[in-house]
Amino acid sequence: MLVCGLNLNGAEEVDTSKLPAPSDKKVDFVKDIKPLFEKSCFNCHGVKPRAKGKYFMNNREKAIAGGSSDEKAIIAGKSAKSPLVHMVTDLVEEMEMPPIDKREKYKALTKKQIGLVRAWIDQGAKWPAGVELQKAAE
Repeated sequence: MLVCGLNLNGAEEVDTSKLPAPSDKKVDFVKDIKPLFEKSCFNCHGVKPRAKGKYFMNNREKAIAGGSSDEKAIIAGKSAKSPLVHMVTDLVEEMEMPPIDKREKYKALTKKQIGLVRAWIDQGAKWPAGVELQKAAE
């Protein structure tokens, strides 16, 4: 199945058949998702202005809104259509997240972790009010 995805670098269609399945677990943002985002995403997409595509993930509103694209990065209830999922699954060429050349320092999410992110999005992308991402302890 192909769905329209991010319109960056000519990548308009994404093969969603390559996505890992969503986890069947009831996901808790603070326990399950926040640590993943803080470890793999926050250093570049936190509060510093070096975020690729001007995409910030320090709070729910910014994470959902996306960056310089007019397209939302997270579509609550629809992980297969969420560009964030496409990027962390390496389905958008030259927009793989974390970037392939930085994966020695910032590890890519595993299929199991991507499944958790997908489940979180499918379950409504709930992110408690006032909870912001912070730099992960090294």
